[in-house]
Amino acid sequence: MREKVEEVLNKIRPQLMRDGGNVELVDVNDGTVKVRLTGACAGCPMSTITLRMGIERILKQEIPEVKEVVAI
Repeated sequence: MREKVEEVLNKIRPQLMRDGGNVELVDVNDGTVKVRLTGACAGCPMSTITLRMGIERILKQEIPEVKEVVAI
């Protein structure tokens, strides 16, 4: 499952990089994906929206086994 998640994150990364940010996969365990937002995304007040409405939504669409995405 980790490989699938990384593939989907690779599709999302260009959008984040355009704004000076990125996302790093930390762990995948029992449907929970742990990520670290980096660059401009790390301190952005909109990072929660990016995480929930962007990253989590797309991961759940592409990989039904994903239950939640957590930023660490």
